[in-house]
Amino acid sequence: MLHIWGRLSSLNVRKVVWAAQEIGVPFIRTDAGMAFGVVKTPEYLHLNPNALVPTVQDDELVLWESNVIVRYLCARYSPSLYPQDLAQRFDAERWMDWQQTTLNRAGGPAFLQWIRTPEHQRDPAVIALSVADMEPLLAMLDQHMSQRAYMGGAQFSMADIPVACDIHRWFGLPQPRPALPHLERWYASILARPAVRGVLDIPLS
Repeated sequence: MLHIWGRLSSLNVRKVVWAAQEIGVPFIRTDAGMAFGVVKTPEYLHLNPNALVPTVQDDELVLWESNVIVRYLCARYSPSLYPQDLAQRFDAERWMDWQQTTLNRAGGPAFLQWIRTPEHQRDPAVIALSVADMEPLLAMLDQHMSQRAYMGGAQFSMADIPVACDIHRWFGLPQPRPALPHLERWYASILARPAVRGVLDIPLS
């Protein structure tokens, strides 16, 4: 059985759990990271020398790096979510990499300030800079979604999972944001998917 290590408060773990639920593969999950510990144990470091989450084991294969895990799960268990056409596949790959290298880095500081920093220690300047970094990215996404139903076109695919997890985190912050009608329409369709239950319907922490 697929084994997932990681706490659900982690954006990266949420990606993997949602992907597993989306494709319908049975799995067990072990809380790990932050207050749960585990990641510094010799047994875990043997699986993932980075001491980070998530990590998965599927039969003899051990993987870390969340977006790689999402790609693997879709490719192995639900090829309809892993585009077979090369142009469509690498379009999806592009958005997945962009989430990790650009969107996540822009929005992460505000999340840490609002959710994981005590109120009296928050730095409004850090939040403001994160908002300023996110706004053009969100506007770009809104424009992108004005022309399609999902990240890659008419069909839901692996590309939607990482981006939606990041949007879930951003939309969950207690701060105003401009109207983003196309992005909000897409995100509402994501929240209607049964596979996101227990992943995108829990509070940020």
